[in-house]
Amino acid sequence: MTVFIIDDDVAVLDSLTLMIEQAELNVQAFHSARAFLDYYHPGMLGCVVLDIKMPEIDGLHLQQKLIELNVPLPVIFLTGHGNIPMSVKAMKSGASDFLTKPVKRDKLMTCIESAFEECKNWHIKQTTRQHAQNLLSTLTDREMEVMKLALDGQANKQIAVELGISHRTVEIHKSRVLQKTGVDNLLELARIVADTAA
Repeated sequence: MTVFIIDDDVAVLDSLTLMIEQAELNVQAFHSARAFLDYYHPGMLGCVVLDIKMPEIDGLHLQQKLIELNVPLPVIFLTGHGNIPMSVKAMKSGASDFLTKPVKRDKLMTCIESAFEECKNWHIKQTTRQHAQNLLSTLTDREMEVMKLALDGQANKQIAVELGISHRTVEIHKSRVLQKTGVDNLLELARIVADTAA
């Protein structure tokens, strides 16, 4: 987990970097949104501590850009130029926090811890979802059909009639679905399917 600080004020960058390093956290500092975007690559976890007023790409525009790029880093705004409409816009777009400069160390650290937790939960959710998708991708089209009908509450005989196959074939397909997904029953299978939609 890394704290990515983006601020065009070098003095602010230096003091924030020192503050965060003293808390024994990983930190990367950037003097512009462009420098951060050039550096970032998918898979990086942590949070962004972001100024609003910056040349070229300001903080609110960078926040929108991160949303468009599906970057999962929670954003903490830290600005000396904040106002209520700005903070409302930032929070509506999903900002983790909106702080004003100068910020107290304890306040910032609490916000960073909360943002890290948010990022961690997102990562766990994505990993679970990917695992579920991988399991379901091993099923054949027929196994998927049987699974969907079974999860809709249809009995083996109903599934057999609907798909025009024998009762025994339905049982074999169901057995294979459970085996491939590594679960013991339909309730656990339903959780895997739900995970893919999470």
